[in-house]
Amino acid sequence: MIGPGSVFVRGINKLAVLTVRQAVPAIYQFRDFPAAGGLMSYGSDILDSYRLAGISTAKVLKGENPAELPVVQASKFELVINLKTAKVLGLTIPNTLIGRADEVIE
Repeated sequence: MIGPGSVFVRGINKLAVLTVRQAVPAIYQFRDFPAAGGLMSYGSDILDSYRLAGISTAKVLKGENPAELPVVQASKFELVINLKTAKVLGLTIPNTLIGRADEVIE
C-alpha cells in the first residue's frame, strides 16, 4: 500500500515502473497509478471528492459557519486493476475481483 503523499503523487510514473521492476505488487489510492503501469488502485473518486469540497466551500462563502457544517465523507469509490501488470508480476486476479472493478486495464 502506497500512501497518497505529495512525494508519491509527483513521481507516480517512476513509482509504477519501480514496483513492477522490483516485482512488488502495490496498490495506490488513485487511478493514476494503474494507468501509469502499477498493479491497482482503490480509493475515493477524486473528482467526486473535489465536488464535495466545492459544495462545502460554497456554503462557507455564502456565510455558513464552518464549525457547524456536517462532516462529509466520500461515498463514491473506484477500483482499477491493471491486468497487464498482474501478468508481468505472475499474479492471477480472481474473476470476482475483476467483476467488481470499475475499470480493468488489459
